[in-house]
Amino acid sequence: MPTPTITRAVGAANAVTALQSRDNPLLKDLRRLTRDSAAYRKLGRLWIEGEHLCRASLAQGWQPLQAVFTEAHWQANQHQWALGNTPVLTIPEALMPDLSLLESPSPMGFVLALPAALAPLPGVPSVVLDRLQDPGNVGSILRSAAAFGFTQVLALKGTAALWSPKLLRAGMGAHFGLRLVEQLEPQDLEALALPMVVTSSHQGEYLHQTRLPWPCAWVLGHEGQGVHSALAARAILSVRIAQPGGQESLNVAAAAAICLHASALAQT
Repeated sequence: MPTPTITRAVGAANAVTALQSRDNPLLKDLRRLTRDSAAYRKLGRLWIEGEHLCRASLAQGWQPLQAVFTEAHWQANQHQWALGNTPVLTIPEALMPDLSLLESPSPMGFVLALPAALAPLPGVPSVVLDRLQDPGNVGSILRSAAAFGFTQVLALKGTAALWSPKLLRAGMGAHFGLRLVEQLEPQDLEALALPMVVTSSHQGEYLHQTRLPWPCAWVLGHEGQGVHSALAARAILSVRIAQPGGQESLNVAAAAAICLHASALAQT
């Protein structure tokens, strides 16, 4: 195997390392982060790609461990990035598809430190995810939570990995402004000390006729099975959304947006 080619230069603020080989150990680690949805838990690091996500992380005060750019993109755009003392890795454009799950790979990405494991914070408006499987649904719910004042999201075991590359893309930057806690058991929710509200497509009070508590914890259930019966039994309120059009049920992400918006309006 040929020895990976590494050249090093020091700019005004950033140490820049040029990687030329697909076999470089740094790139192998990055590929693990992109290909294995749970690798971030083992490695303690996250991979995000694209200008939108990278700028969203910086705007919320996250400092990258590494910034990765194609050679051409760094040369043309380095003046646009205030990265402090973050090390910069540059790679040939031909290697970027190895780090991307996008059809059209972005020319840049960040490696971030995985936040320390957290416990549920009592009294904070929260969204509880009960075994939701689809990263697109979960990402959409994170965006709704951030938009409507729910600053904590709690994921029970069986829920899609919150910091996986797919879910980070689906969240569109919402991750960086939320307190995210995952791998929880139902009994861990007792620490919330909040009234719990569950959704149902067939029973409970109609949302638009209900006086909602604030702060509260909305519990959103598995796409097919709904909220687990043990959690539903602990809720002070079960609500359903009126559907004059006659559909059997709403997508969980759509239902979450409606419910969380209703809670936001109830504060005013």
